[in-house]
Amino acid sequence: MTRQLILSCTCLLIAACGSSDPVGSPEEAVRAWVIRGEIAAEEKDRSGLLEMISVNYADGRGNNHQNIGNILRAYFFRQESIALLTSINDIQVMGDSAALATVTVGMAGTNSSRIGLSADAYIFEFELEKADDEWLLIGSRWGELGGELR
Repeated sequence: MTRQLILSCTCLLIAACGSSDPVGSPEEAVRAWVIRGEIAAEEKDRSGLLEMISVNYADGRGNNHQNIGNILRAYFFRQESIALLTSINDIQVMGDSAALATVTVGMAGTNSSRIGLSADAYIFEFELEKADDEWLLIGSRWGELGGELR
């Protein structure tokens, strides 16, 4: 159960990240990034999601870029399909090269378990950095909806 929670959280964490496409303002770019990540997660595009994460990514749970890749591989293997509902709660841009985004993500997936369906909702706080005209996830905190972020 704990492993499944970690996999769900990681998938949602990555899914809530998105696009390096140049857009008007930094806030618009971060919003586009979230959408791109949502689409990539629903398509189970592991490599596309990993491209949105800095190789220097680190979080308070001890995850790094490689750990996230391994967790995504396992999660995508277990899920037959994934559907996400993403809501951006807040975006704070600091200068033109840093942002903090708070995102709520609801996720449903079909799998080969007895019930055949899993559903969860989480809130994420993402630390983003713009490097070489591309927004990358450098750190994050997350928790169950209504719970504490860790």
